[in-house]
Amino acid sequence: MKTALRYTLYIALSLVIVACQSPYNPLDDYEELDPTTIFANPEPLPSADYSTEQLNRGRYMVSMLGCGSCHTDGALIGAPVMSRQLAGSNTGIAYTSPFADSNPGVVYPPNLTPDMETGLGSWTMSRLVDMIRLGVSSHGGRSLPVMPWPAFTGITDDDAFAIAAYLKSLPPVRNRVPANVQPGQKASAAFVHFGVYQSK
Repeated sequence: MKTALRYTLYIALSLVIVACQSPYNPLDDYEELDPTTIFANPEPLPSADYSTEQLNRGRYMVSMLGCGSCHTDGALIGAPVMSRQLAGSNTGIAYTSPFADSNPGVVYPPNLTPDMETGLGSWTMSRLVDMIRLGVSSHGGRSLPVMPWPAFTGITDDDAFAIAAYLKSLPPVRNRVPANVQPGQKASAAFVHFGVYQSK
C-alpha cells in the first residue's frame, strides 16, 4: 500500500514538474517584423522602344502586384533601401518551414533592374514575359512559388509586356544578392519566414 502511495505521489509530482516547464517555442529563435509593403516605385528612364502609356501601365502593375515588397533590399524587414528599389534583396525568404527544419530552404529575391551583371539586362522581352506569367527561370525550370507566378497566369499579354517594358526601362542598379539555399544547408545571410519572422 505504501509503495502504491509513493508511486502515485511520484507520478503526481512528475506531472506538476512537467506542467511547470514551458515547452519549446520555435518563435524564440525569431523576431517579429513589420515589413514595408507599400511605397512608390521608381520612375522609368525615357525609352524609344516603349510608349509612355506602356511604361506607366507597367509601373502601375508592378506597384499593384507588390513586387517591390520582396525585390527591394530591406523591405522584408521594414527598412527599405530606396537606392536599391527593385534591385533584389539581401534578406531571403524561407520556402520550407524553419519550425520543422532548423536549416530551411531560402530564396533571395533577385535584382529586377536591367543591370547587365546582376539584374535582367541580358534578358529578352519574351523571356521576361514568360518569367512573369509562367514562372520559367533562366534555365527553363519553374520558379519556386515564393514568387507568386501562379497568380499572374491570367495577366493579359499587354499587361505582361508593360511590366517587362517597365523593368527593362528602370535605371540599372548593381546589386548581387546571395545565392539561394537548399533545405538542410545553413544560410549565410538573414532570411524571413512568411515575411513576418526573421531569423536571429
